[in-house]
Amino acid sequence: MTRTPVTYAFDAPLWLWEARQGEGWTFVSLPEEVADEVLELAAPVARGFGSVRVEVTVGATTWHTSLFPSKDAGTYVLPVKKAVRRAEGLEVGRSASIELRLRDV
Repeated sequence: MTRTPVTYAFDAPLWLWEARQGEGWTFVSLPEEVADEVLELAAPVARGFGSVRVEVTVGATTWHTSLFPSKDAGTYVLPVKKAVRRAEGLEVGRSASIELRLRDV
């Protein structure tokens, strides 16, 4: 039996984490409807701090990371590392087209 990957596609603006502004930690917030479904599907396989392992594609760049629940944002947040931002010409405040796949569901 083969599982069909659980994938999502959405656009979201990049934002800088205020607590680490000087370090350039950059994230996107998942749309509420996506976050609700991720929570429902991934709760049984969530890892430390409620993180969920994902594969992400932005443009021609694909990488593995985790989503993290954020009480402040009221959703999951997705870190976007500097190498991806450079490779894809992404800037804080601008939207990125995100494709993500849940890895453990």
